[in-house]
Amino acid sequence: MAKEVFKKIKLQIEAGKATPAPPVGTAIGPLGINIQDFCSKYNDATRDKMGNVIPVELTVYADKSFDFVLKTPPAAKLIKQYAKINKASSKGANEIVATLTQDDIKKIAETKMPDLNAYDIDAAMKIIEGTARNMGVAVKGVNDAELAEQAAEAQAEAIEQAKREAALEAMEESAADQNVEVEVTTAKEETAEKESTEE
Repeated sequence: MAKEVFKKIKLQIEAGKATPAPPVGTAIGPLGINIQDFCSKYNDATRDKMGNVIPVELTVYADKSFDFVLKTPPAAKLIKQYAKINKASSKGANEIVATLTQDDIKKIAETKMPDLNAYDIDAAMKIIEGTARNMGVAVKGVNDAELAEQAAEAQAEAIEQAKREAALEAMEESAADQNVEVEVTTAKEETAEKESTEE
């Protein structure tokens, strides 16, 4: 007879480095399972993947026993690893922070394939390319020229925006220097004023 599932949770833990301390302990402590036992089993299963973050899907049963399934590292982590960057672009595709080759994309897609909703390696590569693009990572020969152009346009737009803001600021300062007072009356105040003069 199948065991009754009490709860399923997903965690992202650095391979071989799970400890009962937070965040692992905080996440699974309330589930009533032996945290040290889980950490030991996870660390043993991921020792050969040290340096990667390996997501895990943990199933806890009503009798407080558990089992888990290891997933592939997050695509964003793999992209950063291959691109040798610590963080993605804060402006998305409007700023290129690195460029990968199609070979790199293929290797990442092969690693991620078991967890991707893709029927073949080409579809998997398209998914990885999309993630890379959103991170500001271009793919040589695929979208590097297009992204470089987009980044240049975004840069020019940002410069224009800064100029507009500076001009507006200068106008505001100039108005303040001339002690121009602008009185704004709301529709409600206008009605009240009208009524008092009519009386």
